[in-house]
Amino acid sequence: MLSENKTKIFFLCAGDIIALYAALFLTLIIRYWSGFYGEFIGAHFTPFTIIFIPWLVIFYIAGLYDLRRLRNNIEFLKTLALSLGTNAIVAALLFYLVPSFGITPKTNLFIFIIIFAIVEIYWRRLFNRLTAEGEAPNRVLLIGNGATAAEIETGIVENPQFGYAIVARITEDAASKSPADLRTIAAEHRVNLIVVPRELKRKNTLAPTLYELFGRGILIMDLDNFYEIILRRIPLEDVEETWFLENIEGAAKFYDQFKRAFEFILAIVIGLILLPVEILIAAIVVLTSPGPVIYKQKRVGIRGVEFTLYKFRTMRADAERAGAQWAAQNDARVTSFGKFLRKTHLDELPQLWNVIKGDLSFVGPRPERPEFVGKLKAQIPFYGVRLLVTPGVTGWAQIHHRADLTIEDVKQKLQYDIYYLKNRSPILDLAVILKTLKSIFVNPE
Repeated sequence: MLSENKTKIFFLCAGDIIALYAALFLTLIIRYWSGFYGEFIGAHFTPFTIIFIPWLVIFYIAGLYDLRRLRNNIEFLKTLALSLGTNAIVAALLFYLVPSFGITPKTNLFIFIIIFAIVEIYWRRLFNRLTAEGEAPNRVLLIGNGATAAEIETGIVENPQFGYAIVARITEDAASKSPADLRTIAAEHRVNLIVVPRELKRKNTLAPTLYELFGRGILIMDLDNFYEIILRRIPLEDVEETWFLENIEGAAKFYDQFKRAFEFILAIVIGLILLPVEILIAAIVVLTSPGPVIYKQKRVGIRGVEFTLYKFRTMRADAERAGAQWAAQNDARVTSFGKFLRKTHLDELPQLWNVIKGDLSFVGPRPERPEFVGKLKAQIPFYGVRLLVTPGVTGWAQIHHRADLTIEDVKQKLQYDIYYLKNRSPILDLAVILKTLKSIFVNPE
């Protein structure tokens, strides 16, 4: 396994080097077109080659050549973004502090970083898919017999590119009664990661054995943390009130303030740019269905404060005469033009006004109706936690799970919402927005 992993790392690094030079080549084509070859060989090849050396070193330090961390997930994007930011600073300092380079490429460096980021993400995804068939670098002993452990096992089987393989699984009772068996299992299966429920790890009977295995270089991880890594949501069955106090309270407060200011400006700009489209949609709504153009509905926002949500009307004007209800698949109340608006999400354009007012964010939990919030709080533990942040036009739960049709759908999406509360960041928000746009233009439902 060691020699195979070294070969993988060699090809991964070689691919990164090719991606660096390919991005530089494309940058110079964009900037100089017919004269790009002379710029590539004459002015840019040697300086950028020198720059690439510390770049690769920083990639190594950041863990981008650690096979255990090579996964097509948000953590990789965060690490890559941080590495690129660091490398950009290093490159700028070297270009401006080393006169012998002969160039100070501000625009070229900016374009190069954007192109390289795109090329690198696609290359890493390709590499992960191609190497998923080999032996996983993370050989997992899973301790657990509940639904959470079962979901983890299914998630790993369905996502081999994550680099994990469950080589052994035992129940919690078996681990507690025979801790010494863990040594035998770990040795026989060459385990390098043990996943164990948090409460079990604290038991006096098991803790010494886990500590001994930890001393041998085996990583010990909590079941709920591993669940979060694999499935990108939080297991409701395995968290308690103290978990929220430790992980949610105070998380990303500075980012929330910055995000509000940025989104206020962005919503105004987008609204002005798309004003002709909004006028055209309003006219078609009037012509194709009697009733108001804008549909107004009460929703519950941050800290439970109600607000009025605005959307282009997609249903008949009398759609809720029988009372509030969740939309169903192939809902007969939706108009023909409303179906198009829903598929393209153009019905949500008036929500830009909600973003300007501060009722909504671009990314956050889905704003629910007051009629449902009280019922859902009574039926689902910790449902009210999602009200700690401003709801969003789109969100982490919306891109990972279908619309709410049953109470189980709400439970599943709450797990994604809690994951978002814990991990919200510019990178996560950008990932949500990009995946939302992909769903609109590539695979609309």
